[in-house]
Amino acid sequence: MLVLLAIGFVAGIVTALSPCVLPVLPIVLAGGATGRRPLAIIAGIVLSFTVFTLFAAWLLDQIGLPDDFLRNLAIAVLLLMGVTLLWPRAADLVARPLQALTRRRGGDAGGGFLLGVSLGLVFVPCAGPVLAAVTVIAAQRDVGLDGVVLTLAYAVGAAVPMLAIAFAGQRAARRLRARATVVRRTAGALVVGAALAIALGVDQDLQTRIPGYTEAVQDRIERSDSAQRELEDLTGARAPAVVAENAKSTLEDYGVAPEFSGLVGWLNSKPLTLAGLRGKVVLIDFWTYSCINCLRTLPYITSWHERYRSSGLTIVGVHTPEFAFERVASNVRENAKELGVEYPIALDNEFGTWNAWHNQYWPAKYLIDRKGHVRYYHFGEGDYDESESAIRELLAERGAGSDDLPAPAALADESPRGLVTPESYLGHQRLARYVGTTIAPDREQRYVLSSALEENELTFGGRWKVEGERAVAGRDARLRLRYRSRDVYLVLTGKGAVDVLVDGKRERRVQVAGDRLYTLVERPEISDHLLELRFAPGVAGYAFTFG
Repeated sequence: MLVLLAIGFVAGIVTALSPCVLPVLPIVLAGGATGRRPLAIIAGIVLSFTVFTLFAAWLLDQIGLPDDFLRNLAIAVLLLMGVTLLWPRAADLVARPLQALTRRRGGDAGGGFLLGVSLGLVFVPCAGPVLAAVTVIAAQRDVGLDGVVLTLAYAVGAAVPMLAIAFAGQRAARRLRARATVVRRTAGALVVGAALAIALGVDQDLQTRIPGYTEAVQDRIERSDSAQRELEDLTGARAPAVVAENAKSTLEDYGVAPEFSGLVGWLNSKPLTLAGLRGKVVLIDFWTYSCINCLRTLPYITSWHERYRSSGLTIVGVHTPEFAFERVASNVRENAKELGVEYPIALDNEFGTWNAWHNQYWPAKYLIDRKGHVRYYHFGEGDYDESESAIRELLAERGAGSDDLPAPAALADESPRGLVTPESYLGHQRLARYVGTTIAPDREQRYVLSSALEENELTFGGRWKVEGERAVAGRDARLRLRYRSRDVYLVLTGKGAVDVLVDGKRERRVQVAGDRLYTLVERPEISDHLLELRFAPGVAGYAFTFG
């Protein structure tokens, strides 16, 4: 706990010294001109940033308000407070409670606190591992004491430099006491100007033009071994000891298979239970319809379904969504039909069965014998002959006899061979190997393409809104990625065109008209290339996969 608190506090200080804090500094400087306002402003920032970072999504979901409602409300409050500083008579038009907070006499602390609360809603720190961890636990609605402590420490750390700035503004105001009216109106102009800049996105352009001079320090603190261990423990994201490439087994007995849990529905079947399937060999396949690794396994799984179902094999595809659009049953039904999936599909939108199995991978196969015990598992693609041999062995165990089984499938294993670019996500929660303009989470801003990309690195250009799990294209949106693979795929949503260029030459135009995985590049062999994508506004990208 102490290590987590220290990491959050120091990371907060660093982010408060970064370009990301520049838009709110004029308001902090102008707002702390008198009395106890500096302390009140900082208290408001710490409280609102902590509470709304952790719980805003849940709160807005309960009320049914749009995601940007609180931010827009905060900007409106900042504008109103700035106006009352510029024209004191305007305060008379405001309701008495707000007037008491915003006017100077007797309301210094209250006005400062309200100002701080508003700033906490519009303050968007530079994304880093600490903020990413906080975002993940907030999105999962799994906020515990450690998460609150980390967020609070981060907010307090960020507030320390801002408190110094607020006190500096107060000292300057005291020296200019004889010109109190000028000071007040100047402060009002700064507050109004900064609020308008935030509302219009001018602040974002400013940030893109200033180098990320704190990134090296941020990396040393937040990406240190001790920090990574603490953050992985917090989010539960640490990789298990057995990795996908080596996760193979012989037909040992791994114990009773966990029952299906927390499902929201079934496709291609009435609801099933593992207890009701006793006496059959059951193959559980965790998958999702936009995962290219899952899609490449489907020809083998569907062939096993066709070949062995009459011999006692039941296949259940547990569809556990990676992205929000995969939670829609009609999307799953439509894509399953197009993919030729006819075996039962369990809709695991709440990750109930996924968690019951302690699963970590898409795709993952678990083979259950007729007594309900797990006897084999395999993560990822490949080793289809081994998987089919395990199926045949368990079917023979139940009395069919190997001589009574159909001949093995003769499908060639077309899993990618050789080193290729790893899966690359575009949302800020899992964005990696990114270079270029500092990411402003959940806000549209202008990005500048990096001129130098190393292998597997990507960069944004034009206007983008980088959300938690996706990046939404704005005006002149472009993306470049230096990759090594044969084929390139990207999960896309929305409607519009995406122009694909490889090494500067136009490859194709992809028309996005549904929420699914799209093929961008197809090559006969694995090789190195520079990919550039040019997006129509409104089209959103989720994750690249490579083959």
